Order: sequence, then C-alpha cells, then structure tokens
Amino acid sequence: MEFLSFAWIADPQVWLSLVTLSALEIVLGIDNLVFIAILTGRLPAHQRKLGRRVGLALALLTRLALLATLAWIVGLVEPVFSVAGRAFSWRDVILVGGGLFLLYKGTMEIHAMVEHDEPEPHSPHGAAGATLRGVVMQIAVIDIIFSLDSVITAVGMADHLWVMVTAVVLAMVVMIAAADPLSEFVSRHPTVKMLALAFLLLIGVVLVADGFGVHVPKAYIYFALAFSVAVETLNHVVRRRRRTRAA
Repeated sequence: MEFLSFAWIADPQVWLSLVTLSALEIVLGIDNLVFIAILTGRLPAHQRKLGRRVGLALALLTRLALLATLAWIVGLVEPVFSVAGRAFSWRDVILVGGGLFLLYKGTMEIHAMVEHDEPEPHSPHGAAGATLRGVVMQIAVIDIIFSLDSVITAVGMADHLWVMVTAVVLAMVVMIAAADPLSEFVSRHPTVKMLALAFLLLIGVVLVADGFGVHVPKAYIYFALAFSVAVETLNHVVRRRRRTRAA
C-alpha cells in the first residue's frame, strides 16, 4: 500500500537503501559472473552467449524466488543440528557445500589448463566433454549459493520487498551488460583466466569458513581482487608496449 500511495518518493531513506543495495548486489554478483564466464568459455563458440544468458536468467529467477519466501530465508539461519558443540544451520550447510564445489571446480579447471594436452577451452570448438546442459546444471548449482548470500544481505539491508526486488533486477541488468565483454576478455587472456580461477578458489575457502562460523569480511576479498587486477593490468600495459616497440 505504501508503494501504491507513492509516499516512498519523498522518503530519502528508501532511495538511499535502493542505491546502496543495488551497488552491493552488483559487487556480490562479481563472483557469480566470473564463474559463469569461466564455465561458458568451455562451450563451443556458438553456444557461449546462450549459456551466459541462461545462467544469468537462472540467477535472476533464483534470487526472485528466494525473495518471495522471506520467512523461509529467515528460517535458514536457525540451528538445526550440532557437531562437536558447533551448531549448524541449513545456510551453513549450503555455504560449506557450495564452497567445496567451488574448490573442486576451480582446482579441476586449473589442472585442465596446466596439465592436460587438449584444445584450449576458449577455442571455437570448446573444451572436450563440455556440453550446454552440463554447464547450465553447474551454473544452476552455484547460483543457489551466490543467490542465498545475496538475498540474505538484501533482507538485512532493506525493509521493503519492492526495494529488494528492484535492486536485484538492476544488478542483473548490469551483469547482463558486462557478461559478454568480461567473458571474451577472460577467454582471450590465459593469465586473466588463471587469476579468475584463483579468485574462485579464494571465494570457496571463504564460503567454507563462513559455514563453520569464521566470518571473513568481503571487503578484504574484493580488495585482494582489485589489487590483483591492477597488477595484471600493468602487465598487459607492459606487454603491449613491448609488442609495439618490436613492431
């Protein structure tokens, strides 16, 4: 009723929460976007854009579905069992499972890049054994983990459901716009892909730690990512200048 009465237009707190939450949702979506970029890079060239679109659509649907069940989301943080005196909730179980999945997937991708004598994943034919269905299923699994973290953050920051939904949709629009350029850039530069995989491993460790009650501030993680990206950018600048001089 408050939304229909337009009383929210004159409330600066509503606008502030919308802008803040939208920015935070975009930041929290970076790891999901990197994961999608790496997985779809293994597909044949003509299926990559479709894979990214399906993956982002699944992420949006998952977030909206979770927002529609706020009571269930709140219940996920309630302890359901304990091990060695440590209480675990369903959120903890999902975070630990998702973190282990990221650690496994990141390790396997790095192993494929370094050890296997197979076509490059970003080649036009894609990586051996990569299928659109398999990639979409993996994206769907990890979307649940990233969506859970994102929605719990949204519930804690906003008091109005429409603010949460709007922030999620705005963040997804930005992610859709950035998906193709980011994926193409990652696929063209193996060192950037290795950096992205290392970032996924770091996120996996953070998820497992969070599931066991050890909270690592996300600001530390994203600062490390930003610093690594800055160093890699300098490397690209140096390599480009060397190629120019050689030419």
